[in-house]
Order: sequence, then C-alpha cells, then structure tokens
Amino acid sequence: MFLAYGIREISADKETKKYFFPALILKMIGAIGVGLVYQFYYGGGDTFSYYTHGAAHIVDAFYDNFSAGLKLLTANGEFDAETYKYSSKIWMYRDTTSYFIVRIASIFGVLTYNSYAGVALFFAFFSFWGLWMMYQSFCNIYPELKLQFAIAIFFIPTVFFWGSGILKDTATLGATGFLVYSFIQIFFERRKLVWNILLFLLSIYIITSVKLYIFLCLMPALILWYFFYRIGNISSLVARIMVAPFLLIIGAGTAYFVALKAGEDNSRYALDQIAETAQVTAYDIRYWTGKDAGSGYSLGELDGTFGSMIRLAPQAINVSLFRPYLWEVNNPLMLLSALEALFLLGLTIRLFYKNKFIHITQSIRSPIILFCLIFAIIFAFGVGISTYNFGTLSRYRIVMVPFYVMAIFILDFHAQVKNQNR
Repeated sequence: MFLAYGIREISADKETKKYFFPALILKMIGAIGVGLVYQFYYGGGDTFSYYTHGAAHIVDAFYDNFSAGLKLLTANGEFDAETYKYSSKIWMYRDTTSYFIVRIASIFGVLTYNSYAGVALFFAFFSFWGLWMMYQSFCNIYPELKLQFAIAIFFIPTVFFWGSGILKDTATLGATGFLVYSFIQIFFERRKLVWNILLFLLSIYIITSVKLYIFLCLMPALILWYFFYRIGNISSLVARIMVAPFLLIIGAGTAYFVALKAGEDNSRYALDQIAETAQVTAYDIRYWTGKDAGSGYSLGELDGTFGSMIRLAPQAINVSLFRPYLWEVNNPLMLLSALEALFLLGLTIRLFYKNKFIHITQSIRSPIILFCLIFAIIFAFGVGISTYNFGTLSRYRIVMVPFYVMAIFILDFHAQVKNQNR
C-alpha cells in the first residue's frame, strides 16, 4: 500500500486519483477470493497447484539450501540430484508455462515467508500496476473518458477477480497492460525510450513464456494500430489514398511475420498448426479436463482445419463476448459470467440504439478503436473456438474484455460528437 501510494502520487491526476485505491482494493479482494474459491468451492485447482504443490517447495529449498533453491528457480524440468527431493513434489515441474508461474510465486514466497495471501497480493499488485499504466495512457489520449476507462479496466467483476490470484491470467493481464503502455510510450509519445523498450521486451517475455497465444493476437493488432496511426497523420487526402494501401500491406506483412516467428519455437502455435491445436484444446477441455464442471458448450464439429474454424468464427466470437446466457447458468460462478456477458451485450445494443449507424461506421476508422476491436475480435475468436467450457472461458477472456468495452465507449464518444456537429 505504501508503494501504491507513491505510484498514485507520481502517475495520477486529480480525477484519476479517486479510482486508484478502489481499483487496487478490488484486486486485493480478488486475490484472496480466488484462493478461497479454489480451496473451499473447487477443493483444489490451478492456484492450489502453483502454490501448495509448487512454489512452497522452492521456498523450502531456499530456506534449507540456498544453492538448491537457486537451481530450482532456474530449472527447466531437468533431473538434478541436489534438487530432486523438492522437484519430485512439484506437480508442474516439467510444464514450462506453468512452472514459469511457480517461479514467480516462489520469489514472492521468499519475500513473504511462504505466505499464500502475501504471494497472492503480490500477483494482484503486479496485475494492477500494469493495468494502471495502460489506463493512464488511454486517459491521456481521451481525457473525457476517464470514468469509462476505469469501468472497462478495473471494475468488471470477472476481470478483477480472475485477474488477481496466483494464476497465469493474472501475470499475463498485468504484462499486457505494461506492453500496451510501453508500446504507446515508444511509438507514439517517444518518451523514456530506453526504459520503455526494456519494459516492452520484459512484457513480451512474460506473455510468451506463459500464454503465447495472447502475444499472437495482441502484437499484430498493435502493429496495425501504428500503421493506421501513420496513415491518419498524412495531411493530404490524395497522398493518404496513394500511400495507405502500401502502408497497410507493410503493416499486415509485419504482423504476419511477427506471428510466424513467434510460433517457430512452439509447434502448437505455429500458423500451420493452429487449427489442429484449437481442435485438440477444445475437445480436451470439453470432454476430459473440464468434463465434470457441468459448464461445457459446443459450437459444432472442429476437424482440425482452418475451414471449420472460419465456419464457426461468428459463433466463437459470440460465445466469448455474450455467453453464457442467463438460461445456461447452472452454478454461482456461471451466473457472474452470464451477468457480465449480458452487460456486454447491453452495452453493444445501447451503442447502436443511441447513435446513427453512419456515425458509428465513420468513427470506427479511428486507429485506437481499430486496435481495440481487432485485438478483441481475434482474441474472442481464438478462445471461443478452443475452449468449449464456460468456466475456463470466463478466465481466458479477461484479457480481451477491457479492450472491447473501451472500444464501445470510444465509439460512443466519437459518434456522439459527430451527432452534435450535425
């Protein structure tokens, strides 16, 4: 809280200050709440495995033998006689993405004397800090929408709940905030380049180490944002019309190249394997790992081809944004997701009800709106087509939800301005 107070004084203005501590406290409540849900509702699960059957053993190693703890912290699933008595108890020792979270939790565990609550609060603070930096950047672009951005980023229930505990989603949510913030600082604001480039690279490292598919969705959208921005800054209409196709081709080519290179070291996310990965993941969650959750869904048959993915794309985007519907609810946590999905649907309908369609289509050309929508839609498609379980989906989609809601708010703002000017 002391560190948070310092960050608030440095980064917040008179208006945004009032959202700072309410947002942080919600994250803290979410961090403890996730632990309680996994302990007393699920009776175990990911956060339980990351800490009790993971980080706690590395912390014990540090206390018993610093050298063994350091080896575990830098291990990559290999056998080591010195660390075997600890590594053999770590369930996720050979799962590289999960073990990355175990590593982070163990560092926080050493600082907090192996306290679950302490470690969870550190995770929540990291997530909050990244989101706060992103929030400030968006507020600088649209100072009129500070309240709306605060709602989108901090006060949506599943986002502050599932994005706060000892989970992969917490780490990637915070890193996404830092990544978007540093991207804006580097390519638009041109401020503190060395620091922001380092932050940019660190954020990429965290995201790609934990959930590569977030990077595959986010980075192309950021690249296209930059090129849309450059096109919009060309003052001459004739020059803009002539140059725009070339810049868009370069932007799309760059985005494709980044996605291609990112998947080289992970065959599951190589571009030619994504359709098969989506099929395997969806059916595994639906019919194996999540079969007892009672919250499965199906969009139709996936056969491991891009054709089947494209055919199911509208349903996948719909399920990520607007489902589960209220009549699909069969447990308390699904009710929370259903109410949130209803809010997103209502927000979308309200946009089209309040504004003329022509004003919305004119406003959508804004580079920042295009970025938010491109990322949200690509991500919604990706997680919707590969999850097939509402409980898992409610966690996976939290990275996308703030960007979709911000896009709706910005679209509404632009459309209202155009309506008043008419």
